[in-house]
Amino acid sequence: MATVILVRHGRTTANASGMLAGRLAGVRLDDVGAAQATRAGERIAPVRLAAVVSSPLERCRQTARALLAGRDDELKVLTDKGISECDYGEWQGRLLKDLAKEPLWRTVQSQPSAAAFPGGESMATMQARSVAAIRRHDAAVEAEHGAGAVWVAVSHGDIIKSVLADALGMHLDLFQRINVDPASLSIVRYTPSRPYVLATNTHAGDLAWLNPPPARKGRRRRASADAPVGGGAGPGTPPGTVS
Repeated sequence: MATVILVRHGRTTANASGMLAGRLAGVRLDDVGAAQATRAGERIAPVRLAAVVSSPLERCRQTARALLAGRDDELKVLTDKGISECDYGEWQGRLLKDLAKEPLWRTVQSQPSAAAFPGGESMATMQARSVAAIRRHDAAVEAEHGAGAVWVAVSHGDIIKSVLADALGMHLDLFQRINVDPASLSIVRYTPSRPYVLATNTHAGDLAWLNPPPARKGRRRRASADAPVGGGAGPGTPPGTVS
């Protein structure tokens, strides 16, 4: 039952200008994006992390470095092409306002499972490889660090939306209903039964509750993969409660 924190990179110069960057080289965080990445790192700082995996594109690696700044656990950023940006082919480098006039735009909005970018990849292929990469890393983290392990994946908006759609059991054609802002944090816990989406598109809040509680003396802590009927009590112990 490892848990992944999905972090979108901070705002870039391309985001600010309304350009679809895709996999173009040289797209970096602007000043706003750098500050966003720093704040995301402050939120994650209390969490004991097992690993940090990033898209190989510079804006994600910049964000990943910001997340690790000031930590004393000596984690290194691993990169994986499986969570790299969608290959938008001939669309990358163009302004969104111009792309919105293309016939394919409507398909991307209403039936993304049928959308394939000229000279690039289909959105179905994008989802398949990104979900496979996230699940592969999650299984490896759990196998090495145990069921309570938490790790971070730094990626892109459409990639994270497609992973969340899979975790929510949503068809890809519905994934445009999900919003993922720059430097936002979304959280998914994978179990043998099903994935649990613990948070989406969050911008504030202490994440220390993701750290697993210590096992009681003489008793091995076992986490259930079942959904709590009625919603459960939530993480942690409420203030003033005697345990």
